Amino acid sequence: MRKSLVAVSTLLLLFLFACNNQSQQKKEVAIDKSITPANAFNNLFLDSNKINNFLANDSGYSSFAEQYNNFYKGRNFEYAWFDKSGLSEQAMNFVSLLSSTIADLNDSSLYNKKMMNLYNKFVTDTNAVRDRKTMLQTELSLTGQFFKYVAKVYSGSDLNAEDLGWFIPRKKVNFTKVLDSTIANKGEDIDKILPRNRQYTKLQAALTQYYNIRNKATWDSIAAPAKGYKPGDSAVAIMQIKQRLQLLGDMPQADTTHRFNDDLKAAVQSYQARMGLPVTGTINKATMQELNYPIEGRIRQLLINLERDRWMPAETDSSYILVNIPEYRLHVYEKGKQQFGMNVIVGKEGTGTVIFSGKIKYVVFSPYWNVPQSIVEKEIVPGMSQNPDYLASHHMEITGNNNGLPVVRQLPGNDNSLGLVKFLFPNSYDIYLHDTPNHDLFSRNNRSFSHGCIRVQYPDSLAQYLLRNKPEWTPETIDSAMHLQEEKWVTLDNPVRVYIGYFTAWIDDAGKLNFRKDIYGHDEKMASKLFANNQALNQEITMKNK
Repeated sequence: MRKSLVAVSTLLLLFLFACNNQSQQKKEVAIDKSITPANAFNNLFLDSNKINNFLANDSGYSSFAEQYNNFYKGRNFEYAWFDKSGLSEQAMNFVSLLSSTIADLNDSSLYNKKMMNLYNKFVTDTNAVRDRKTMLQTELSLTGQFFKYVAKVYSGSDLNAEDLGWFIPRKKVNFTKVLDSTIANKGEDIDKILPRNRQYTKLQAALTQYYNIRNKATWDSIAAPAKGYKPGDSAVAIMQIKQRLQLLGDMPQADTTHRFNDDLKAAVQSYQARMGLPVTGTINKATMQELNYPIEGRIRQLLINLERDRWMPAETDSSYILVNIPEYRLHVYEKGKQQFGMNVIVGKEGTGTVIFSGKIKYVVFSPYWNVPQSIVEKEIVPGMSQNPDYLASHHMEITGNNNGLPVVRQLPGNDNSLGLVKFLFPNSYDIYLHDTPNHDLFSRNNRSFSHGCIRVQYPDSLAQYLLRNKPEWTPETIDSAMHLQEEKWVTLDNPVRVYIGYFTAWIDDAGKLNFRKDIYGHDEKMASKLFANNQALNQEITMKNK
């Protein structure tokens, strides 16, 4: 049974990801009159007027009226969930999948008691097929519940993502094609079907783990020491910390002693790395704050990031760059495998880095920095009035005038604010990746210092990756280009997709669950929308970031 669930789930995802923009346009679907009782897989057909009557009396599915009509028109109103003998295999697989999803996500909103009662009637009573009125109601209820399932699990909630600061285009889903393909294929040829998004699947498994922790263990606050704990210390709280780290998977040994030993040090280092804390191996205030964060709050954090994963567009190219803002990291993926990563510096509060996607098209060596007019007004003009040599001392020059303010640019060189190279992906937010002369900032734990652009730790490595298909661009020529007197532009033959994302919970390539601070307050805003009816739990997410 479990294999059949995976089969249907995987099949769903394939057709979700295969949808394109054309499928989203509202087109009148023609009735496929080539399907007749003579060539159909059964002789069960429904009256189109019955669909409208059903939707008029069931507000839970009425929002899918267009999908209903498109789906049944495309099959000349042939039944989808029943054949001549009763419920079809795909109906049973879907209900099993629905039940397992409700359990995995702990989400009762996907449960419809009325639909399940109708379904169970046909499971337990072989004579129920004679009741055509109930069969019709069950058929349309299964269709509506399928649409509701796809909307919730694959498309995501109806939240306005842009209101929450998310400008990566949301994944587009053609509900009708998903259902039509699911009915037609019955979950066959599993190995030939694209798998479910790996990050989403892993995060969902972590959510199940945290539900189990919540249900089986107490999560009382552990008393924090005044000066922390280090190897060699002994205390009752150390035993409690060991038990908690065992629950979380950082400390596999069943050690219940009160002594801070080497096993605990390794476990603390593992936990600190997953939380984005300095990996010291000692238990300080920041580590205790994370250990004491309520388990219910972690569950909410997982749910929030699962929702973001649902929004992510189809992965049409497995080679891309991901910048995760709360992690302060850039990851380079080639054919689905991470090649390397590096620390980044992102926008500070008030000038936060925008969440969006684009394609890196240009590498600019030895760049000029065109100083924003706001900085010219607030910093450069006052500096020039106090020091006649201000521009020369900062390797700047005036190139024009704009509304009474000088147009200023900084010359290429080691002191240039953009460093020795920048990486451009044209966008309306004027955000790009670039080097920096202040590399000491990359060693800091919290790295939100910029005006919105993203500073990268190893710009030469990134340049080498982007130019890897141009044999003339060796490490030596790249280094030389980074030290020119004038900027040099290089156009990529194949622009590289870059995602500027915002994930505060994810599974890393080592299979470990990571959490990070909600540095821009996006989790808090989403929580107020997703969990509007549970203010107490929303408060847990808010408190974590104070």
